[in-house]
Amino acid sequence: MTITVEPGDPRVPAATALLQQSHALMQELFPAESNHYLSIDDLCVLSVHFFVVRVNSDIRGCAALAVKGGYGELKSMFVDPAARGLKLGQHLLDHIDLAARNLGLPMICLETGDALKAAHKLYENQGYTYRGPFGGYPDDPISLFMEKQL
Repeated sequence: MTITVEPGDPRVPAATALLQQSHALMQELFPAESNHYLSIDDLCVLSVHFFVVRVNSDIRGCAALAVKGGYGELKSMFVDPAARGLKLGQHLLDHIDLAARNLGLPMICLETGDALKAAHKLYENQGYTYRGPFGGYPDDPISLFMEKQL
């Protein structure tokens, strides 16, 4: 089995399907005002670096690094449920870290939902720590905010 992380295009059908699956899950778990995912079009702008993780040649996960004023923000992190347990999320986060460092960003921030316990554990294991709201996010009790200093 070969696992690779590479730049991707959110409009490629396999990536779009993962993003739609992620959006559907977020809509199922959280009220609309607590969903802060980017649309596929918003993931295609120059300030967003979108990556896919492949198992052999199949796209099985994705994540994006949005470059903000003075930091990066992790967005659209999702792994195909059928591929969970292969540490694909860890591969994606390692690649996001490298991309952020190469861009000279001092830290990566993220917002995630309180019900996503497996994601919280993954982020904690990758060195993310909890913090308060950042950017334009409201102080929403459903949202958890994390950061990783690079």
